[in-house]
Amino acid sequence: MRAGSIIYGEDLVYRNSLLISIHRDLNPLHDVISRADYKERYYRSLMPLGLKYSELLPWGGKLTGESLKFFSPIVIWTRFTPSQDKYEVLYSAFMDYYEAWLGLINQAVAETDASQIMCNREAQHRYLTWRAEKDPGHGVLKKFIGETMAKDVLRNFLFNGIDELGSRTFLDYFPEYRCEDGTINEKRSVMGKSFENRPWDTKGNFIGGHSK
Repeated sequence: MRAGSIIYGEDLVYRNSLLISIHRDLNPLHDVISRADYKERYYRSLMPLGLKYSELLPWGGKLTGESLKFFSPIVIWTRFTPSQDKYEVLYSAFMDYYEAWLGLINQAVAETDASQIMCNREAQHRYLTWRAEKDPGHGVLKKFIGETMAKDVLRNFLFNGIDELGSRTFLDYFPEYRCEDGTINEKRSVMGKSFENRPWDTKGNFIGGHSK
């Protein structure tokens, strides 16, 4: 495993064949709110890129406190009325973010410390476990292909690797979602906090208050 490499992530939501919202990010392997060293290592040089597109694309509204730990200070989370200008900005952002990600991956070196490898592996497993259970696209998939197939697509295709990387369950990682009967709370958020505006400043410092 490479040394804590970040993850290229993208979610697109369409309605009536028109793109209406998007998440695009170089997702952190570790929580950048609690891991200042990780944020400094990977995101300090990327902040100008994030600021560029935060000025061109409006913040998309409420982002749940639980999901925030899986995003970086340069996340693009936006909603807009479809237009050719916005699509061109999004394409430019795709090229810039993908190029930045490739550059980081090409510069990454293999991790050799066994304890850090295990730490990175668990962080990756935690991320995949969260996305497979709480991905915002779950509802759309369920509508078109049914609950069983939707879960299969999320777990075994979009976020493949859960069974190979670890054995901990969603409730092992996120016990706050446990219902009294032991099942998983279907709500996407249980902490009751969301962020209407971008919760990072221009230097990538978290300014949204307590997020746990």
